[in-house]
Amino acid sequence: MTMWKKTRYYITHWETWHWLAKYIPIMPVWVWYCLKSRSLWFFTPSNPSLSFGGFLGETKQEMYKQLPESTYPKSIYVSPATDFHSLIKDFNAANFKYPVAVKPDAGMMGFMFRRIESEEQLRAYHAVMKVDFILQEFINLPLEVSVFYYRYPGEQSGVITGFLKKEFLQVIGDGSSTLGELIKSYDRVSFRMNEMIAKHKHRLTDIIPLGEVFCLSPALNLSRGGKLISLASQKDEKLLRIFDDLSHYTKSFYYGRYDIKCSSIEELKQGKNFSILEYNGSGAEPHHVYGDGNTLLKAYNILLQHWKVLYRISKINNRQGIPYWSFSRGLAYSMAAKKHFKLLSRMDTELEL
Repeated sequence: MTMWKKTRYYITHWETWHWLAKYIPIMPVWVWYCLKSRSLWFFTPSNPSLSFGGFLGETKQEMYKQLPESTYPKSIYVSPATDFHSLIKDFNAANFKYPVAVKPDAGMMGFMFRRIESEEQLRAYHAVMKVDFILQEFINLPLEVSVFYYRYPGEQSGVITGFLKKEFLQVIGDGSSTLGELIKSYDRVSFRMNEMIAKHKHRLTDIIPLGEVFCLSPALNLSRGGKLISLASQKDEKLLRIFDDLSHYTKSFYYGRYDIKCSSIEELKQGKNFSILEYNGSGAEPHHVYGDGNTLLKAYNILLQHWKVLYRISKINNRQGIPYWSFSRGLAYSMAAKKHFKLLSRMDTELEL
């Protein structure tokens, strides 16, 4: 992509902007909510059973414990200090079969998520992983969706504000171009170029056969290049009932985004053949600001509506006795989480899997 094309694409696709460029114009509203609550961490009572309200650094383990066991993948929690022989014993005892999925227990932006095809790959992953991680059955269902849901404390039913499906960041071979050439010619990769070149450096000179799909990132996160497509027309009472039931299971999931694999939209609405991969709490971005073809002004309106809901839920829970985190506690926690994610980012670039 030429510099001019890259500049034009950047200007006309606000979703590619750095998060500071997108959020600075509306940050005074966030500051106002902090002032009204008399707490920098006004969001922490929003999901009482998640660390920091699920804004940052919460673990998969604490999230999965609050869901019905049948609704999330079978998992093993692994410490980096675990002997690999012991890990394989646990793997076999749980009747796992390859491929499996591995990811940090406290993760972000798809860093260090991998599909593992063999014991050799698992050994390589374990050898470089410096933080606790989860080994899971690989959910081989064809559709991944994102559902943003909130419910006010004391109310029986909530609201689904966003419903989208996700598509991988991938290129399609033409039988003559190398992988490196395909990457460089694809607009959606242009702002992740250094990452993609580093991750696939051992395959850059390969000719990708005509029609072959090459997945550039195994994670479907928007931050990892995943594409979001609106399913707003599919929202209905049947879908809402599924998430109302999940919200009431522990009576403590009030605000956030579910990332789910399912066999079809209709079966998800029937409560069949789906698996919850993630639940992101108060820090979850309403991804439908990107997936519905919104202008930047429309996106701001959606974000501000969600911040208002987050403030109201947190205020209600606080009045019912759930405290805001203290300044010192929140600062220490957020600094540790950011240090953790910086480590994940570095490992993700270095790991050739």
